Amino acid sequence: MDTNLLLQKTCRLVITLFVILTVNFALPRLMPGDPFIIMLGQDAAIAETDLGEIRSKHGLDKPLAEQYSAYWHSLFQGELGYSYHYRQPVTQIICQHLPWTLALIFPVVAFSSLLALFFGMAAGWKAGSALDKVITCSSLVIYSLPQFLIAMLLLTVFSFNLQLFPLGGLSSGSSSSTLANIGDALWHLTLPIAALTLSATSSKLLVIRNSTVKHRYEDFVTYATVKGLSSFRILTVHLLRNACLPLLSLIALNIGFIASGALVIEIVFSITGMGTLLYEAAVYRDYPLLQGCFLVVTIFVVVANTLADFAYCIADPRISHSS
Repeated sequence: MDTNLLLQKTCRLVITLFVILTVNFALPRLMPGDPFIIMLGQDAAIAETDLGEIRSKHGLDKPLAEQYSAYWHSLFQGELGYSYHYRQPVTQIICQHLPWTLALIFPVVAFSSLLALFFGMAAGWKAGSALDKVITCSSLVIYSLPQFLIAMLLLTVFSFNLQLFPLGGLSSGSSSSTLANIGDALWHLTLPIAALTLSATSSKLLVIRNSTVKHRYEDFVTYATVKGLSSFRILTVHLLRNACLPLLSLIALNIGFIASGALVIEIVFSITGMGTLLYEAAVYRDYPLLQGCFLVVTIFVVVANTLADFAYCIADPRISHSS
């Protein structure tokens, strides 16, 4: 990749991170309500002087400019602050909850991408056929459904009615076997992963289908057909590389949507991941915890977009030359 292009992308990345982290500082403080009054309760009998001492202890009595400077100073030191609600370091709290969100995000990204590629290319290759209509209509229906509704439908059918999966949580109980605990966790995560996968697949599938239709009648496909190559070989060898280019960008964007969608899914299935943590931080106006959660989500999205950008240039060198 060209050195100038790499430098440009790096500069854009740094500027993007600076803007996002600045917004990350401002958003919690724009929310109405005092975090300590909310934490203690509206009817709590506490003197204004005592409340002022609590604010001073956490640095909220200082001007916003000083708070902003302290915020960047903490970030450069690798510290995310101290949670008002949990009364623990934010880094420690996030490390306890993040693995469960990652256990949702990574399988969903992998499964939804594979399903979108398979069904999207099948629909695009047979554009206008009954198969295409069934796949496209099904995808549009699923795409139009809110994630919480998909989760509730799966929960109702497979947990309430068929009783094949647990109603929620992450474990059925303690077990001495590590393998049994892993299997139990996977059993509990099956429906949440399925709900997020259905939602994520539907949006990607339509893009892959349209990309396949676009390249279906190009010269290289016609030439491969004239040579007598099978449809499977044309799809997997010739069309796949061109049709999957939009998927690289979609995966990066999808990580942000999946991370935000995990909030609803985690609440429905009672999973104590980052989504639940972010919800509680917003309810209690826990500024350091909100900033820490937003920072983690931001890093995921920005890094994913950057990697997708580089992968796009590698997959199609014409992009790097044109940039």
